Amino acid sequence: MATRKMSVGQAIVEFLAHQYTVDGTHRERTIQGVFGIFGHGNVAGIGQALKQLSTTDPDLMPYHQARNEQAMVHESSAYARMTRRRSTFACASSVGPGATNMLTGAAVATTNRLPVLLFPADTFANRVSDPVLQQLEQPYDLTMSVNDAFKPLSKFFDRINRPEQIFSSLLGAMRVLTDPAETGAVTICLPEDVQAETIEVPEEFLADREWHIRRPRPDAGVSAVAAKAIRSAKRPFIVAGGGVIYSDAHAALTKFVESTGIPVGVSQAGMGSLNWDHPQMCGSVGATGTTTSNRLAKDADLVIGIGTRYSDFTTASRTVFQNPDVKFININVTAFDAFKHGSAIPVVADAREALTELLQELNGYAVDAAYAKKIAEEKTTWNAIVDASFVDQKLAKPSQSEIIGAVQAATDPRDVLVGAAGSLPGDLHKLWRVRDPLGYHMEYAFSCMGYEIAAGLGVARADSSRTPVVMMGDGSYLMMHTELVTAVAEGLKFIVVLVQNHGFASIGHLSEDIGSQRFGTKYRFRDKKANNHETGDVLPVDLATNAESLGMNVIRIAETPNAIADLSAAMKLAKAHPTATLIHINSDPLLYAPGGEAWWEVPIPAVSTLESTQKAYAHYSEARKAQKRYFGKGASERD
Repeated sequence: MATRKMSVGQAIVEFLAHQYTVDGTHRERTIQGVFGIFGHGNVAGIGQALKQLSTTDPDLMPYHQARNEQAMVHESSAYARMTRRRSTFACASSVGPGATNMLTGAAVATTNRLPVLLFPADTFANRVSDPVLQQLEQPYDLTMSVNDAFKPLSKFFDRINRPEQIFSSLLGAMRVLTDPAETGAVTICLPEDVQAETIEVPEEFLADREWHIRRPRPDAGVSAVAAKAIRSAKRPFIVAGGGVIYSDAHAALTKFVESTGIPVGVSQAGMGSLNWDHPQMCGSVGATGTTTSNRLAKDADLVIGIGTRYSDFTTASRTVFQNPDVKFININVTAFDAFKHGSAIPVVADAREALTELLQELNGYAVDAAYAKKIAEEKTTWNAIVDASFVDQKLAKPSQSEIIGAVQAATDPRDVLVGAAGSLPGDLHKLWRVRDPLGYHMEYAFSCMGYEIAAGLGVARADSSRTPVVMMGDGSYLMMHTELVTAVAEGLKFIVVLVQNHGFASIGHLSEDIGSQRFGTKYRFRDKKANNHETGDVLPVDLATNAESLGMNVIRIAETPNAIADLSAAMKLAKAHPTATLIHINSDPLLYAPGGEAWWEVPIPAVSTLESTQKAYAHYSEARKAQKRYFGKGASERD
């Protein structure tokens, strides 16, 4: 057997360069490149391997510089979503703080079921130099390092303590990265001494290898059982989740609902499952849902979940489905999700394959005329509400809804709306009109502040024919804006619309709702006499200047009655500009988007000296009465 003498780091990098994902007729590199920040833990291992390969074949495994380890994982996750989980990046960090900086990114990837490959450096396997710089020591367990914190966050975890372990470890990692049911963060810890050790590597290990994505069909007979349940239902309702996007089932779902007339509500991850103006598209469902979806969901006697994990936002904390006889058909490639809510008919299968087979079983079926009429009427009502929310009120500090409307009008159908945390995701979920299956990219499984800018870069890398439009508040910007430097350095084109609220707008609103009077959510000077941040003057923070100092093209929207018109003009300029642009606009966080008649549970103390909390608890107690299990007793019956 022919072999090649290499360092462990060199073997890892070259192996990754020859892995390919195959999805039907589609074939592409599984690992598109490596993001990395070098320190003493990886500069002589992975760092040297990347440098060496860059001199012999610069395109084989490109290296991209990052500014924050968490951000480079977010960028990889965003890239993976845009490629429907067919491709991602590897992320290499140094030992200690560099490694632990990736923990949040790992949680985001796993929670969202997105493949990312992490190589946190680790302390010496031989322990000769213990304790090394940045090493965590635990006297009761000498095998433990900070990297053990990745274990509950990863779908695959390994530590390479001997060079020959890379063979089984890397093959196992690739299996999980390309498995639609098991994917998430894949973590392989690399002790800094082992990275530099020498190993004889079989040429066969370094050859091109293909990993075929599984698209399992439903078990025999299951589609017929599901079809029978649908035919018996009077008010069926579909909840489309991220699985529809990942399985590329947009066309299959469109054909399915056009044939049957069944209405569709979408989770955050499912936005794009149908275009916004499709007759069966009822918009977002749940806590941040439209009145259309939530009213139909309330009366539904059969819920057909397709690729959804049923988060509490999607179910409005189990209050959105109120029919006492409601049953669930859950189609999901992951059995864990297919069986949720005591599903009457769990269908463990790929979304696209399941929809195609189910449609054949439903030949000739359609919802009745009365139900179809109600769907159309509810859509008309909600569309009018959205149109009204977009009207320019000529305010110096416009509402977030008006800002969304102006940005929406300036975008092209294939542009990608990017967001993650704060009040924007809820408003965008209800108001944004998606015109492309990949036109909406919201990280809401972990709702991670700081994801947005890094994700915008991931989207830009994945498809240069689209313009990513990142919408974020000042709270998220302050959490992590470092990758603006990366955008400038690499000439990546995207637009950031920074909505300045001078505080945490989303939690401020929630704080009011639960009786805490926006405590701790304002950006103010500390009032020394009152010993708080509630009554001091507004901080003179200039985030536009901050972005400018990082090399960004910046457009400021002045506080005048022409703010929305100026935003529209700024969007046109940003679209035409060759590189990244940040648009800064001030907003009034007290002007709220229209509601969708839904609730989200945040527990409130039953005992309080604050009158505001007492009133909030009374409302909370009343709202909980609608909360129910989908079998067994509801919350109000248990208490």
